[in-house]
Amino acid sequence: MTPLLSVDHLTTVFDLPAGPVPAVDDVSFEIRAGETLGLVGESGSGKSVTALSLMRLVQPPGRIVTGAIRFRDRNLLELSEAEMREVRGAGIGLIFQEPMTALNPVFTVGDQIAEALLVHGRATRREAMARAVELLDQVGVPDAAHRVRDYPHQLSGGMRQRVLIAIAVACKPSLLVADEPTTALDVTIQAQILDLLRQMKDTFHLSLLLITHDLGVIAETADRVAVMYAGRIVEEGAVRDIFRAPQHPYTRGLLASIPGGAPGARLRAIEGTVPTLGALPAGCAFHPRCQDRFEPCATAPPPEYAVGPDHGARCYLHDPVVGRPSAVGNGRSTIDGRQSDREGSR
Repeated sequence: MTPLLSVDHLTTVFDLPAGPVPAVDDVSFEIRAGETLGLVGESGSGKSVTALSLMRLVQPPGRIVTGAIRFRDRNLLELSEAEMREVRGAGIGLIFQEPMTALNPVFTVGDQIAEALLVHGRATRREAMARAVELLDQVGVPDAAHRVRDYPHQLSGGMRQRVLIAIAVACKPSLLVADEPTTALDVTIQAQILDLLRQMKDTFHLSLLLITHDLGVIAETADRVAVMYAGRIVEEGAVRDIFRAPQHPYTRGLLASIPGGAPGARLRAIEGTVPTLGALPAGCAFHPRCQDRFEPCATAPPPEYAVGPDHGARCYLHDPVVGRPSAVGNGRSTIDGRQSDREGSR
């Protein structure tokens, strides 16, 4: 089956005084019709720049330098700006990370929903306002006929996020890109927004790219997951496969750091910090923090190795020639995600 969206070797850089710095580095993934792909990683890993690159909304000094973004068999990087404006909203909808800055403070929320319909010629002015009320009601805004005349500052954070979702689905796009849609919301509102996204996905037959740093959100919502670190996707596969048997040391570290152990137990964390994009280490960007590193890790970025059906990992531990356990720290590790010997030696 031809994927709805196919991203091939996408690289986006920011031109700084010291030279171009890659924020998205040789990224490839696919999204199939009706599927939810979760893109997960720490802050600064390149997730949001990936989303903006898909929509061709990267602002200078950022620019896309290589790759292809194929949506419905068209390479979006080859379209004119006028053609791209037809894709934004009508073909691909985007839910921005922070609704208070994404919404225009001097226009009512009804006007902003109606604008999405008017720009794409989907309705007359009167029809667009009536449709705005219907959309607000669909996304769970109470008293939608009255709220349609409210300004963004008159709504709560959760209500503003619902307005953004209404704008994103107004023209019934095939793909919805949700960039950290639950950031800055309390836990109960986060759950409501995730339920709403699932409902909208079913109602409008959407595919969904869900960008988050929360693995719990991925576990509940996504079909497949791509794990991103320092601008590169280091592991990709079905959610069940990756949660049961992660094959990249970074993915194992993320999963191990999820709270849920015995009461009073010390929380686990990945040692070290995410490197600055302008000063990435040679080789695998994760190797200075990795307890499984060995000789090849500092030489060149690893390619993707198939570690299972529809499951790949960029880690030299899976290289059929050089991949092997290596003495690291206080013990030896394994390459199949099992408990390492160093845990038993403590």
